[in-house]
Amino acid sequence: MSLKNTVFLYLLTLVIFFLIDMVWLGLVAKNFYRSQLGEMLSPKVNWAAAILFYLLFIAGLQLFVIEPALAGAGALPALWRGALFGLIAYATYDLTNLATLKNWPLLVTVVDLAWGAVLGGAVSFLAALIGWRLFKS
Repeated sequence: MSLKNTVFLYLLTLVIFFLIDMVWLGLVAKNFYRSQLGEMLSPKVNWAAAILFYLLFIAGLQLFVIEPALAGAGALPALWRGALFGLIAYATYDLTNLATLKNWPLLVTVVDLAWGAVLGGAVSFLAALIGWRLFKS
């Protein structure tokens, strides 16, 4: 894959991720985290940390899931590999919090692990599907 295609795919994946995650955070789970975490939540988002997470997560999806899917059988393997990648990434955060923080809610961990899998799978599948159609035709 050319550098131009790699950069395009990264930006495409970032947009897909951002749109899906913003629907989750802004609409679906908007009140969930506040009700579960209460005083633990910061009144202000640390945007530098959030953006760094997005950039690294997308790089991982692209390197370990999406590009291998484009080099192989297409978008469908990206679905389950992306789901596994998302589960592992979100588990790193949530299971560490569950193990080390007092009063970390188990429900938050369960919901986040499920969300990480859904998000990773959906983003990877869509990016690989679009990439397959753009680069393999």
